[in-house]
Amino acid sequence: MEKGKPIVILGVFVADTAYRAARQPRMGETLLGSAFKLGPGGKGSNQAVAAARLGADVSFITRLGRDPFADMALTTWREAGVEPAVIETPESYTGAAYIFVEEESGNNAIIVCPGAATLISPADIDAKADLIRSAGVFVTQLEQPIEAAVRALEIAREAGVTTILNPAPAAKLPPEIFALCDYATPNETEAEELTGIAVASPTEARRAGEALLEKGVRSAVITLGEKGALIVDRDGAQHVPAFAAGPVVETTGAGDAFNGGFAVGLARGLTPADAVRFGCAVAGISVTRPGTAPSMPTLTEVEVLLASRASV
Repeated sequence: MEKGKPIVILGVFVADTAYRAARQPRMGETLLGSAFKLGPGGKGSNQAVAAARLGADVSFITRLGRDPFADMALTTWREAGVEPAVIETPESYTGAAYIFVEEESGNNAIIVCPGAATLISPADIDAKADLIRSAGVFVTQLEQPIEAAVRALEIAREAGVTTILNPAPAAKLPPEIFALCDYATPNETEAEELTGIAVASPTEARRAGEALLEKGVRSAVITLGEKGALIVDRDGAQHVPAFAAGPVVETTGAGDAFNGGFAVGLARGLTPADAVRFGCAVAGISVTRPGTAPSMPTLTEVEVLLASRASV
């Protein structure tokens, strides 16, 4: 694959504090866990790391405090090859997240405190407008203020940049945001939040995708976990199976791996369906490893999996 067009991502970095246990504690209860891990996270940062580890030219827009977690962020990006576009915010703190991982299934529950990133404003985005305009693909999520995401999508759309909105975590969105999205990439829960349609199968995912098209999105990509993903556009719908890369260890970051891979696929000129398939392969490898950023695969690993056709 060629390196492709530059990718610019707006989002949040948080330090992940991950706890493994048989189950979550009830209120007032204390449980002994089996493991703890501190590492880099945040949806936007994870997506930037995923894309950079695949060889893409990636810049990441965010705010950080001036603290050890900020140092962790800069080290993570340097090692992955992400170009930081950081607004230093000493009056606040770098974000952190609590992640509970269920031992038996690998499923997770998360609380995020974005810290300095909650101060990202439309004015901050205007200050980074030239960087956004230079991109081939622009990606954002919903962990920073929605007003900033809308402004960034506006700048990207006006410049003819391909736009991806990963509407995570699930939230109600202003109606105008949908028409700014070439692609919206919700999972089942987020798709239900946006459309009111419960998604438990590809058939329901298609209905939710069509509802997103009616709202103004050009293409909807509904991620379905172990069922893969469904891409819905004006020409119809196509289901892309998940990839079996080995036993599932942890699903934390799988959506970010998919979105980073999907962005890379589009930046390198793949068709939308092939870019979804590429993203599914990236996610398929990521869930076989613990952690978030450390689980993101290299381009070589993804190409080997794609060549094996190891879909579920």
